Amino acid sequence: MAQEAQAVPGSAGSVPVMSAFSDRLVEAVARKRSQLVVGLDPVPERLPPELRGEAGPDRGRAAAACEAFSRGIVDAVAPFAVAVKPQSAFFEALGPAGVAAYAAVCDHARAAGLLVIADAKRGDIGSTARAYAAAFVEPRDGAPPLADAVTVNPYMGRDSVEPFLDACEQHGGGIFCLVKTSNPGGADVQDLVLADGRPLWQQVARLVDEWGAGLVGERGLSVVGAVVGATYPREVAEARRPADLEPAFAAGPASALVNASRSVIYAHERGGDDWRAAAAAEAERLASEIWGVSGW
Repeated sequence: MAQEAQAVPGSAGSVPVMSAFSDRLVEAVARKRSQLVVGLDPVPERLPPELRGEAGPDRGRAAAACEAFSRGIVDAVAPFAVAVKPQSAFFEALGPAGVAAYAAVCDHARAAGLLVIADAKRGDIGSTARAYAAAFVEPRDGAPPLADAVTVNPYMGRDSVEPFLDACEQHGGGIFCLVKTSNPGGADVQDLVLADGRPLWQQVARLVDEWGAGLVGERGLSVVGAVVGATYPREVAEARRPADLEPAFAAGPASALVNASRSVIYAHERGGDDWRAAAAAEAERLASEIWGVSGW
């Protein structure tokens, strides 16, 4: 089961500015006693039979089927998860209808009481980064932002992240910066050894801490978080250990989230259960297991 731990550092128009993302997250974790985030990665070929038949080869119909599937998953996991993390690429691949479906799924999730973390992994500089920030975490024509938070690739440095930081401060959003990813090729860059003997990813973790230091909410957590692949438990522990990084990982139930995607949304493939019931059962099991392991 692929999972990612997302550690949260601790140290406008007509749309009211929302409270800090980290404060909303703390409240959701406490209310639901859960740190589970469910990733939404809909693949037309893996949809339940009744939806797969509706999709067909047409991208517009496939987008509608993926939207229906994602909405059903949202409703199923809403009692057990604090957030969903829809992966934009799976929707973008389906053309304009897929982009519209993505927005509809995000809106549906928020209406269901879930936080939305847009899994976009954007990373660029200047006006491009500014446009990405506007697309994901700034209000939309009098409506709330598309998402509560967005994943960001920080390996191009501060100027690729700064527009997102500004948007978070102004509009109550959050970001999760990729620090140590679970793909094997990530080591090609992230594990490069610096002159002082540290791997590069540890320097990125320190930068994430610095970027988030001035964006701490009322509940003690920053709106700037780090993504660390849970297939690297040693690195997660190391990221929490250095004295100069301790403020970046405040104690508390909401200081880390665990993402599970395909193990939840395709749980029906392991048995004959209704796909919604299977997803709900797996989400409930994972939420309980993670809460127990977290010690809270």
